[in-house]
Amino acid sequence: MSLLTIGTVAFDDIQTPFGHAERVIGGAATYIAVSASYFLQDIKLVSVVGGDFPSTELDYLRSRGVNLDGLQIKQDEKSFFWAGKYRDDLNTRDTLATELNVLADFNPVVPSHYKNADFVMLGNLTPAVQKQVIEQFPQRPKLIALDTMNFWISSALDDLKEVLGMVDVLIINDEEARQLTDEYSLVKAARVIHAMGPRYLVIKKGEHGALLFYNSDEDPASDQIFFAPALPLAEVFDPTGAGDTFAGGFIGYLAKTGDLSFGNMKRAVIYGSAMASFCVEAFSLDRLKELNEDAIQQRVDRFVKLVNFDINRAPSAL
Repeated sequence: MSLLTIGTVAFDDIQTPFGHAERVIGGAATYIAVSASYFLQDIKLVSVVGGDFPSTELDYLRSRGVNLDGLQIKQDEKSFFWAGKYRDDLNTRDTLATELNVLADFNPVVPSHYKNADFVMLGNLTPAVQKQVIEQFPQRPKLIALDTMNFWISSALDDLKEVLGMVDVLIINDEEARQLTDEYSLVKAARVIHAMGPRYLVIKKGEHGALLFYNSDEDPASDQIFFAPALPLAEVFDPTGAGDTFAGGFIGYLAKTGDLSFGNMKRAVIYGSAMASFCVEAFSLDRLKELNEDAIQQRVDRFVKLVNFDINRAPSAL
């Protein structure tokens, strides 16, 4: 199986209560690709960078099995740049700077040898660009997943609803789900989003875990919900990229197994959560670059132990 991902490949400047990382590597497609690379070695990336992006980092992506034929390099321009400062709770942040640079007029081109990708992960970009990518496939991929954010919900809602009708999975956080649907109950919000198109919905709740919703068009009684907790961590340094790392682990595991059953989707949520738990332990890609298969499996085993229990039916009072 192969995976295509589109999103930003960028520079970040990050301030947290634990330190300051200046001009480090970031971007949705970067985190997605690196996370997914621990599950499969056929990853096709579509993005754009400027001539200032380090060739060493591009070489690292190639070493992880990421094909960069779809990466546009504009030598005379600058890469996308974002700067942010997290508050003490690490759940809220202030954007200090956003410089679109090469992203301002990004026109994604899917190379012909990318168009046989089985799985597609559309990282956070304008809905119109996400739609452009889907429309370049001559045949529908096995699974299309999409990430979005509150900015697009506010500024490009019609375009977003159009592209939601073209995808199988939507990955958003709880605040975005409520904004998109005007429903406070996440169960009700899931029903509204399913009606927009996606059969599967993943709602990320940060340190409170993630919810997976499945909608069966044929039999509403078969609709299912799964909850995965977040792993309690002693130290969290930087939440930047955690959601994209989750998405990469989630779809990377699905692409590795090729199994789209609800049971396997649940496992994919756990693997995505495990990858995200590594990401927050250091700035940028630093922690992700240290991983191996054993470390990932040990982390997944911790998730299993966290939720696994036996229960005996209480004796009847009669």
